[in-house]
Amino acid sequence: MAEHTSSSITIDAAPGAVMGVISDFARYPEWTGEVKEAEVLSTDVEGRAERVRLLLDAGAIKDEHTLSYEWAGPHEVRWSLVSSQMLRALDGSYRLSPLGDGTRTEVTYRLTVDVKIPMLGMIKRKAEKVIIDRALDGLKKRVESVADGTAGDGGQGGGGSPKGGGE
Repeated sequence: MAEHTSSSITIDAAPGAVMGVISDFARYPEWTGEVKEAEVLSTDVEGRAERVRLLLDAGAIKDEHTLSYEWAGPHEVRWSLVSSQMLRALDGSYRLSPLGDGTRTEVTYRLTVDVKIPMLGMIKRKAEKVIIDRALDGLKKRVESVADGTAGDGGQGGGGSPKGGGE
């Protein structure tokens, strides 16, 4: 298997609240920065996203890709690339671990990216780290603002129970 990059962050919210934000793909443009559009193309029998189209604009890098999601219980979601203009692979996961009395959550984001253009492994790992850190920081801010009621209309819902959508 290809090398991956991972990082973790602690969020002051229960795992269900964190997964609620992760699974609400329609709101990704509100908090992720690079995601300009997100469209759920299909859902599983529990109403969770199975295929999602994402339109990204990260300055010099613009791409549209479709990801396939697999929900591994209430605390983990994995995704893999179905199609992309710039990427050969985009595999990742969010794994949530309740902390203490369950009102805090450790979120671990794991990501493997392979681009269609040649790139040194060291540079690729650095890019993965930047993607992960931005995603975790944005997720933390969004979840905690939802928990304290400062995120628009509450930002809950969409896509069923857990969401963990990666990028």
